[in-house]
Amino acid sequence: MKRDDAWQLVTDWTASESLRHHMLAVEAAMRAYARRFGEDEDLWGVVGLLHDFDYERHPDMTAADGHPFTGMRVLREQGVDEAIIRAIAAHASERTGVQPESALEKTLVAVDELTGFLTAVALVRPTRDIREVTQVSSVRKKWKDRSFAAAVHREEIADAAQALGVDLWAEHVPLVLEAMQGIAAELGLDGRAAGPQNAP
Repeated sequence: MKRDDAWQLVTDWTASESLRHHMLAVEAAMRAYARRFGEDEDLWGVVGLLHDFDYERHPDMTAADGHPFTGMRVLREQGVDEAIIRAIAAHASERTGVQPESALEKTLVAVDELTGFLTAVALVRPTRDIREVTQVSSVRKKWKDRSFAAAVHREEIADAAQALGVDLWAEHVPLVLEAMQGIAAELGLDGRAAGPQNAP
């Protein structure tokens, strides 16, 4: 599936701007890792872009037609590469039973919730500009505060980074942060939505 087709699917199924931003962030992180590992950047990017496209319509993850099962069915009906479908299944392994095995699958698990955490870190800054999150130590400080972004499964992120063979703080967080900073405007994290204090 080409990137334009994947984005069309996302926009057809997802009205929520924040959820679209999440999928764009995961796409950017997946592309960054593909470059790092010498893998197919377009394939990895499409996986990141599509991984939650059905979530808004089918949020009940206990239902047989809930996320990600509906999305997987739709992609399969469209003849999408099985590697993409399996990666999406693996990012929800507790529901699908598909365990992440390939580097592609492990990477999706490793970056998924981390992008959400980094978004939260950016949004509590007065400027709401992720490009101003320049120190990993500031991310780590928020990480240690369990009341901050409490819904984020920190252990899952750490375990996934370990499974991927990258150091959480020296490699993983900096790489994903840089990838998101590279598309700050697309993510709404470039300070433009911060309010009147940022007006010229």
